[in-house]
Amino acid sequence: MDFTDVSLTALRVLRAVAEQGTFTAAAASLGYTQSAVSRQIAAIERAAGAQLLERRRDGVRLTAAGRVVMRRATVVLDEIEATARELSGLPEQAGTVRLGWFPSAGAVLVPTALAALRRTDPGLDVVTREGTTPALVRALRAGSLDLALLASVPPFRPPDTESPPLAVQTLTERALCLAVPATHPLARGAYVDVADLRGQRWIASTGSGEDRLMGVWPGLDERPEIAHTARDWLAKLRLVGAGCGLTTVPASLAGAAPPGVCILPVRGGPQEQRRLLLARLPHPPSEPVVRVAAALRASALDAETAGPAA
Repeated sequence: MDFTDVSLTALRVLRAVAEQGTFTAAAASLGYTQSAVSRQIAAIERAAGAQLLERRRDGVRLTAAGRVVMRRATVVLDEIEATARELSGLPEQAGTVRLGWFPSAGAVLVPTALAALRRTDPGLDVVTREGTTPALVRALRAGSLDLALLASVPPFRPPDTESPPLAVQTLTERALCLAVPATHPLARGAYVDVADLRGQRWIASTGSGEDRLMGVWPGLDERPEIAHTARDWLAKLRLVGAGCGLTTVPASLAGAAPPGVCILPVRGGPQEQRRLLLARLPHPPSEPVVRVAAALRASALDAETAGPAA
Protein backbone atom coordinates (compact mmCIF):
# COMPACT_ATOMS: atom_id res chain seq x y z
CA MET A 1 0.00 0.00 0.00
CA ASP A 2 1.57 3.27 -1.13
CA PHE A 3 -0.35 6.54 -1.10
CA THR A 4 2.63 8.77 -1.83
CA ASP A 5 1.73 9.01 -5.51
CA VAL A 6 -2.02 9.54 -5.06
CA SER A 7 -2.97 12.86 -6.62
CA LEU A 8 -5.41 15.45 -5.32
CA THR A 9 -7.32 14.90 -8.55
CA ALA A 10 -7.86 11.24 -7.63
CA LEU A 11 -9.10 12.24 -4.18
CA ARG A 12 -11.51 14.75 -5.68
CA VAL A 13 -12.75 12.15 -8.16
CA LEU A 14 -13.34 9.63 -5.35
CA ARG A 15 -15.32 12.22 -3.40
CA ALA A 16 -17.39 13.10 -6.48
CA VAL A 17 -18.20 9.45 -7.22
CA ALA A 18 -19.17 8.80 -3.60
CA GLU A 19 -21.37 11.88 -3.59
CA GLN A 20 -22.99 11.49 -7.01
CA GLY A 21 -23.53 7.74 -6.77
CA THR A 22 -22.44 6.90 -10.33
CA PHE A 23 -19.32 7.33 -12.48
CA THR A 24 -21.41 9.06 -15.14
CA ALA A 25 -22.84 11.67 -12.75
CA ALA A 26 -19.41 12.24 -11.17
CA ALA A 27 -17.86 12.78 -14.59
CA ALA A 28 -20.55 15.32 -15.49
CA SER A 29 -20.10 17.21 -12.22
CA LEU A 30 -16.32 17.42 -12.70
CA GLY A 31 -16.32 18.05 -16.44
CA TYR A 32 -14.36 14.84 -17.08
CA THR A 33 -15.02 11.90 -19.35
CA GLN A 34 -16.30 8.74 -17.71
CA SER A 35 -13.13 6.90 -18.75
CA ALA A 36 -11.00 9.54 -16.99
CA VAL A 37 -13.01 9.05 -13.81
CA SER A 38 -12.58 5.27 -14.09
CA ARG A 39 -8.80 5.66 -14.48
CA GLN A 40 -8.54 7.86 -11.40
CA ILE A 41 -10.56 5.42 -9.31
CA ALA A 42 -8.48 2.49 -10.56
CA ALA A 43 -5.31 4.37 -9.61
CA ILE A 44 -6.42 5.14 -6.08
CA GLU A 45 -7.67 1.58 -5.56
CA ARG A 46 -4.27 0.25 -6.67
CA ALA A 47 -2.58 2.57 -4.19
CA ALA A 48 -4.94 1.46 -1.41
CA GLY A 49 -4.57 -2.22 -2.27
CA ALA A 50 -8.31 -2.58 -1.74
CA GLN A 51 -11.61 -2.07 -3.46
CA LEU A 52 -12.95 1.34 -2.42
CA LEU A 53 -16.26 1.29 -4.27
CA GLU A 54 -18.90 -1.39 -4.42
CA ARG A 55 -20.41 -1.52 -7.91
CA ARG A 56 -24.14 -2.20 -7.75
CA ARG A 57 -27.01 -2.19 -10.21
CA ASP A 58 -28.28 1.15 -8.85
CA GLY A 59 -24.85 2.80 -8.78
CA VAL A 60 -21.86 2.65 -6.46
CA ARG A 61 -21.23 3.14 -2.77
CA LEU A 62 -18.16 3.24 -0.56
CA THR A 63 -16.85 -0.01 0.90
CA ALA A 64 -15.49 -0.15 4.46
CA ALA A 65 -12.02 0.60 3.06
CA GLY A 66 -13.51 3.34 0.90
CA ARG A 67 -15.02 5.03 3.95
CA VAL A 68 -11.61 5.06 5.66
CA VAL A 69 -9.94 6.62 2.61
CA MET A 70 -12.81 9.07 2.11
CA ARG A 71 -12.63 10.23 5.72
CA ARG A 72 -8.92 11.00 5.39
CA ALA A 73 -9.31 12.43 1.89
CA THR A 74 -11.94 14.87 3.13
CA VAL A 75 -9.48 16.22 5.72
CA VAL A 76 -6.79 16.66 3.06
CA LEU A 77 -9.14 18.37 0.57
CA ASP A 78 -10.56 20.67 3.25
CA GLU A 79 -7.03 21.72 4.25
CA ILE A 80 -6.12 22.42 0.63
CA GLU A 81 -9.23 24.57 0.22
CA ALA A 82 -8.45 26.43 3.47
CA THR A 83 -4.89 27.05 2.23
CA ALA A 84 -6.21 28.44 -1.03
CA ARG A 85 -8.49 30.81 0.90
CA GLU A 86 -5.60 32.01 3.06
CA LEU A 87 -3.31 32.58 0.07
CA SER A 88 -6.09 34.52 -1.64
CA GLY A 89 -6.28 36.87 1.33
CA LEU A 90 -9.81 35.86 2.24
CA PRO A 91 -10.74 36.30 5.90
CA GLU A 92 -10.70 33.33 8.22
CA GLN A 93 -14.11 32.19 9.35
CA ALA A 94 -14.90 31.40 12.98
CA GLY A 95 -16.40 28.19 11.69
CA THR A 96 -17.91 26.82 8.50
CA VAL A 97 -20.81 24.38 8.44
CA ARG A 98 -21.98 22.76 5.20
CA LEU A 99 -25.73 22.19 5.29
CA GLY A 100 -27.86 20.30 2.79
CA TRP A 101 -31.64 20.54 2.61
CA PHE A 102 -34.51 19.08 0.62
CA PRO A 103 -36.44 21.61 -1.53
CA SER A 104 -39.37 22.65 0.64
CA ALA A 105 -37.09 23.18 3.67
CA GLY A 106 -35.71 26.22 1.86
CA ALA A 107 -39.08 27.99 2.00
CA VAL A 108 -39.24 28.78 5.71
CA LEU A 109 -37.12 26.55 7.92
CA VAL A 110 -33.62 27.16 6.54
CA PRO A 111 -33.98 30.96 6.05
CA THR A 112 -35.41 31.32 9.58
CA ALA A 113 -32.50 29.38 11.07
CA LEU A 114 -29.89 31.33 9.08
CA ALA A 115 -31.43 34.66 10.10
CA ALA A 116 -31.25 33.62 13.76
CA LEU A 117 -27.61 32.55 13.36
CA ARG A 118 -26.67 35.89 11.82
CA ARG A 119 -27.90 37.55 15.01
CA THR A 120 -26.40 35.11 17.52
CA ASP A 121 -23.27 33.87 15.69
CA PRO A 122 -22.26 36.48 13.09
CA GLY A 123 -18.84 34.86 12.64
CA LEU A 124 -20.33 31.49 11.73
CA ASP A 125 -20.34 30.72 8.01
CA VAL A 126 -23.10 28.37 6.84
CA VAL A 127 -22.83 27.12 3.25
CA THR A 128 -25.97 25.42 1.99
CA ARG A 129 -27.21 23.48 -0.98
CA GLU A 130 -30.47 21.87 -2.03
CA GLY A 131 -30.82 18.24 -3.01
CA THR A 132 -32.96 15.14 -2.88
CA THR A 133 -32.78 13.02 0.26
CA PRO A 134 -30.71 10.23 -1.41
CA ALA A 135 -28.26 12.78 -2.85
CA LEU A 136 -27.88 14.50 0.53
CA VAL A 137 -27.20 11.18 2.25
CA ARG A 138 -24.47 10.40 -0.28
CA ALA A 139 -22.96 13.86 0.30
CA LEU A 140 -22.92 13.24 4.06
CA ARG A 141 -21.18 9.91 3.54
CA ALA A 142 -18.66 11.51 1.17
CA GLY A 143 -17.82 14.20 3.74
CA SER A 144 -19.13 17.03 1.52
CA LEU A 145 -21.81 17.99 4.06
CA ASP A 146 -21.77 18.33 7.84
CA LEU A 147 -25.53 18.34 8.33
CA ALA A 148 -28.53 17.49 6.17
CA LEU A 149 -32.25 18.13 6.51
CA LEU A 150 -34.03 15.09 5.10
CA ALA A 151 -37.66 14.32 4.33
CA SER A 152 -39.17 10.97 5.24
CA VAL A 153 -42.53 9.46 4.31
CA PRO A 154 -44.21 6.22 5.47
CA PRO A 155 -43.12 3.51 5.81
CA PHE A 156 -40.42 5.24 7.88
CA ARG A 157 -37.00 3.67 7.38
CA PRO A 158 -33.41 4.74 8.13
CA PRO A 159 -32.13 7.22 5.51
CA ASP A 160 -29.61 4.61 4.34
CA THR A 161 -28.38 1.13 5.23
CA GLU A 162 -24.64 1.73 5.36
CA SER A 163 -22.57 1.21 8.48
CA PRO A 164 -22.01 2.93 10.80
CA PRO A 165 -25.54 4.36 10.80
CA LEU A 166 -25.99 8.09 10.49
CA ALA A 167 -26.87 10.07 13.61
CA VAL A 168 -30.48 11.04 12.88
CA GLN A 169 -32.85 13.21 14.90
CA THR A 170 -36.55 13.70 14.14
CA LEU A 171 -37.29 17.43 14.25
CA THR A 172 -41.00 17.27 13.45
CA GLU A 173 -43.64 14.75 12.48
CA ARG A 174 -46.88 16.20 11.19
CA ALA A 175 -49.76 15.24 8.99
CA LEU A 176 -49.71 16.36 5.39
CA CYS A 177 -51.82 19.44 4.55
CA LEU A 178 -53.68 20.59 1.48
CA ALA A 179 -53.12 23.75 -0.58
CA VAL A 180 -56.45 25.05 -1.90
CA PRO A 181 -57.29 28.12 -4.05
CA ALA A 182 -58.76 30.82 -1.80
CA THR A 183 -61.78 30.98 -4.14
CA HIS A 184 -62.43 27.22 -3.99
CA PRO A 185 -65.49 26.01 -2.03
CA LEU A 186 -63.17 23.84 0.11
CA ALA A 187 -61.44 26.99 1.37
CA ARG A 188 -64.55 28.14 3.25
CA GLY A 189 -63.94 25.92 6.27
CA ALA A 190 -61.15 25.48 8.81
CA TYR A 191 -60.33 22.04 7.40
CA VAL A 192 -61.06 19.78 4.43
CA ASP A 193 -62.92 16.48 4.74
CA VAL A 194 -61.12 13.68 2.90
CA ALA A 195 -64.42 12.62 1.31
CA ASP A 196 -64.53 15.96 -0.52
CA LEU A 197 -61.27 15.21 -2.34
CA ARG A 198 -62.93 12.86 -4.80
CA GLY A 199 -63.17 14.30 -8.31
CA GLN A 200 -60.68 17.11 -7.68
CA ARG A 201 -57.96 18.20 -10.10
CA TRP A 202 -54.40 17.84 -8.82
CA ILE A 203 -51.03 19.48 -9.29
CA ALA A 204 -48.34 16.82 -8.82
CA SER A 205 -44.58 16.53 -9.01
CA THR A 206 -42.69 15.04 -11.93
CA GLY A 207 -40.44 12.92 -9.71
CA SER A 208 -40.06 9.19 -9.36
CA GLY A 209 -39.78 6.70 -6.53
CA GLU A 210 -41.01 8.25 -3.27
CA ASP A 211 -42.05 11.40 -5.15
CA ARG A 212 -43.90 9.69 -8.00
CA LEU A 213 -47.28 11.22 -7.02
CA MET A 214 -46.16 13.93 -4.62
CA GLY A 215 -48.90 16.53 -4.59
CA VAL A 216 -51.85 14.11 -4.73
CA TRP A 217 -53.56 13.19 -1.45
CA PRO A 218 -52.32 9.67 -0.58
CA GLY A 219 -54.77 6.79 -0.55
CA LEU A 220 -57.48 8.25 -2.78
CA ASP A 221 -59.86 5.50 -3.88
CA GLU A 222 -59.91 6.76 -7.46
CA ARG A 223 -57.50 7.45 -10.27
CA PRO A 224 -56.48 11.08 -9.69
CA GLU A 225 -56.85 13.66 -12.45
CA ILE A 226 -53.40 15.27 -12.79
CA ALA A 227 -54.03 18.68 -14.32
CA HIS A 228 -50.46 19.98 -14.05
CA THR A 229 -47.03 18.67 -13.08
CA ALA A 230 -44.19 20.70 -11.58
CA ARG A 231 -41.20 19.81 -9.45
CA ASP A 232 -40.75 23.20 -7.78
CA TRP A 233 -43.00 23.65 -4.72
CA LEU A 234 -43.46 27.39 -5.36
CA ALA A 235 -44.59 26.72 -8.93
CA LYS A 236 -47.17 24.27 -7.61
CA LEU A 237 -48.47 26.78 -5.07
CA ARG A 238 -48.65 29.49 -7.74
CA LEU A 239 -50.71 27.13 -9.89
CA VAL A 240 -52.99 26.53 -6.90
CA GLY A 241 -53.36 30.29 -6.44
CA ALA A 242 -54.33 30.59 -10.11
CA GLY A 243 -57.18 28.15 -9.50
CA CYS A 244 -55.61 25.31 -11.49
CA GLY A 245 -56.04 22.58 -8.90
CA LEU A 246 -55.08 21.32 -5.44
CA THR A 247 -51.76 20.03 -4.12
CA THR A 248 -50.42 18.58 -0.90
CA VAL A 249 -47.81 20.40 1.16
CA PRO A 250 -45.96 19.91 4.46
CA ALA A 251 -47.54 21.91 7.29
CA SER A 252 -44.31 23.90 7.56
CA LEU A 253 -45.09 25.64 4.25
CA ALA A 254 -48.16 27.38 5.66
CA GLY A 255 -46.18 30.54 6.32
CA ALA A 256 -44.84 30.64 2.76
CA ALA A 257 -48.13 30.30 0.91
CA PRO A 258 -48.51 33.01 -1.76
CA PRO A 259 -51.64 35.20 -1.96
CA GLY A 260 -54.70 33.31 -3.12
CA VAL A 261 -53.69 30.02 -1.46
CA CYS A 262 -55.11 28.51 1.75
CA ILE A 263 -53.20 25.74 3.58
CA LEU A 264 -55.67 23.53 5.43
CA PRO A 265 -55.54 20.30 7.46
CA VAL A 266 -57.45 17.26 6.18
CA ARG A 267 -59.76 15.23 8.41
CA GLY A 268 -61.28 11.81 7.99
CA GLY A 269 -59.58 8.69 6.70
CA PRO A 270 -55.92 7.79 7.27
CA GLN A 271 -53.58 10.72 7.87
CA GLU A 272 -50.34 10.77 5.91
CA GLN A 273 -47.43 11.75 8.14
CA ARG A 274 -44.26 13.56 7.10
CA ARG A 275 -41.07 13.52 9.14
CA LEU A 276 -38.38 16.15 9.06
CA LEU A 277 -34.99 14.64 9.95
CA LEU A 278 -31.63 16.18 10.79
CA ALA A 279 -28.76 13.85 9.93
CA ARG A 280 -24.98 13.85 10.28
CA LEU A 281 -22.14 11.38 10.40
CA PRO A 282 -21.95 9.51 13.72
CA HIS A 283 -18.73 11.11 15.03
CA PRO A 284 -18.90 13.86 17.72
CA PRO A 285 -19.99 17.13 16.05
CA SER A 286 -17.94 20.31 16.17
CA GLU A 287 -19.19 23.31 18.13
CA PRO A 288 -20.26 25.18 14.94
CA VAL A 289 -22.27 22.13 13.84
CA VAL A 290 -23.92 21.97 17.27
CA ARG A 291 -24.95 25.64 17.00
CA VAL A 292 -26.38 25.22 13.50
CA ALA A 293 -28.28 22.10 14.58
CA ALA A 294 -29.77 24.02 17.52
CA ALA A 295 -30.90 26.85 15.22
CA LEU A 296 -32.55 24.35 12.88
CA ARG A 297 -34.36 22.67 15.78
CA ALA A 298 -35.66 26.04 16.96
CA SER A 299 -36.76 26.97 13.42
CA ALA A 300 -38.57 23.62 13.05
CA LEU A 301 -40.36 24.21 16.37
CA ASP A 302 -41.45 27.69 15.21
CA ALA A 303 -42.78 26.23 11.95
CA GLU A 304 -44.53 23.49 13.91
CA THR A 305 -46.44 25.93 16.11
CA ALA A 306 -47.19 28.33 13.23
CA GLY A 307 -48.62 25.69 10.86
CA PRO A 308 -52.32 24.77 10.43
CA ALA A 309 -53.94 23.04 13.35
CA ALA A 310 -54.45 19.33 12.81
